[in-house]
Amino acid sequence: MKPGYSLMKHYLQFKDLRAEEYAYLFERARIIKRRFKNYERYQPLADRTLAMIFEKASTRTRVSFEAGMYQMGGSVVHLTTGDSQLGRAEPIEDSARVISRMVDLVMIRTFEQSKLEAFAAHSRVPVINGLTNEYHPCQILADIFTFIEHRGAIGGKIVAWVGDGNNMANTWLQAAHILGFTLHVSTPRGYEIDPQLVGDAIACLKTFKDPHDACEGAHLVTTDVWTSMGFEAENAARQAAFADWCVDTAMMQRARPDALFMHCLPAHRGEEVTAEVIDGPQSVVWDEAENRMHVQKALMEYLLLGRIG
Repeated sequence: MKPGYSLMKHYLQFKDLRAEEYAYLFERARIIKRRFKNYERYQPLADRTLAMIFEKASTRTRVSFEAGMYQMGGSVVHLTTGDSQLGRAEPIEDSARVISRMVDLVMIRTFEQSKLEAFAAHSRVPVINGLTNEYHPCQILADIFTFIEHRGAIGGKIVAWVGDGNNMANTWLQAAHILGFTLHVSTPRGYEIDPQLVGDAIACLKTFKDPHDACEGAHLVTTDVWTSMGFEAENAARQAAFADWCVDTAMMQRARPDALFMHCLPAHRGEEVTAEVIDGPQSVVWDEAENRMHVQKALMEYLLLGRIG
């Protein structure tokens, strides 16, 4: 998208797009994935360049964005704080001004949401949140697309979040508010969702002390690691606090018989989820991981080209 284009959008939080935009993105992801599976060449982003900036290490985010951009005909520049001025003394605002003059799109995986927002505020091109401490919108985009593939529309459904009130939980709550489903959340005491991030979405939120109760009647049960990147110093305390928040067969039995299980990965079997669940018939984690690439291709297409057709 050219500098100054009036419809330029950033994707910094899930709430940055409306429900009708998500309906469009999910349909585009379906079409793009079908083309990928059929080995159909589709390269609408030829001559476009994506800059990927990593302050946090990544496997799925890097592979999904990089492979996706190449498949769409574009090119990729990979930057880390160790091999650029981002890790030195240059203000992030100056980095944004420079990088966004040389590329068409920027994806950032960093710590504080405020860094991402500062970059976006001074960028001449769209910026995508690849993960921050507060939000992980591309992952939830993939999760909901995966649910739609397997079970249809998510509106009116119940999603159970078991574990840490982290960036994933925050983003699920935004999604519930926008797309019209209910989020059941169970976290240990002291690890709840930050009330300041709840806002108007509180009407979609139900909290439970017992994780088994949170799973009651759920159409989807999902979790994440107990210790997210950047919180390693708390690992011992978290291991103790989360001992009863391991998603196991008993929890899944409280959910609907056709409930799905998701995990954004990497997973620690025997900690936040048992092997029987993540490797069992209700688990769709591998589809979920692959779908990161397909929904992000749809997102990049939308941010750069607008609606197709």
